[in-house]
Amino acid sequence: MKRTSLFFLLVVFSSHLFAQEKQDTIPSAVPDTLTMAAKHRANRAAVMSAIVPGAGQVYNKSYWKVPVLYGGLAALVYFIDFNNKYYRTFKTAYQYRTDADSTTTDAFPNYTNVDLLVRKDYYRRNRDLCYIITGVVYVLNIIDAYVDAHLKDFDVGDDLSLHTRPYLDLASNGTPVAGLSLRLNIGH
Repeated sequence: MKRTSLFFLLVVFSSHLFAQEKQDTIPSAVPDTLTMAAKHRANRAAVMSAIVPGAGQVYNKSYWKVPVLYGGLAALVYFIDFNNKYYRTFKTAYQYRTDADSTTTDAFPNYTNVDLLVRKDYYRRNRDLCYIITGVVYVLNIIDAYVDAHLKDFDVGDDLSLHTRPYLDLASNGTPVAGLSLRLNIGH
């Protein structure tokens, strides 16, 4: 119930993100700077990915990234659940073994108290690491949407070329120095 109401609130309050607006642009007197529309588009993509992971990638028309993102998140959720289940199992087993109640049964009679503690800590550490990695994936999702939106206007024309030329110069002591010069032409 809480998840559906949270999802409903997110959809209702973020509906303005999907509305079409007139885009302002900087006059063509400054061709090398990003236009206001490009900055606005990048901010929108980042906000959309922050609200719903993958929405910024869909907005940028990088559809192939969405299954990769959700596959990674699904794997992390699986490992969080797996590690949490075993963490609770060994935590409960240790608590049952160390309580003073003689009616509790020992689920792991072959393990010592130290073995139970080591296994409990192992699964807790792995679960916590999966939480951290999930947060990193979430932040990288937002960064990817933002950068991808900025790079939509990047010129990848055919005029990219790398030229090599011989290089000859004099060192500070007057001896000639030979080498190879690399020059990369980008556009224009």
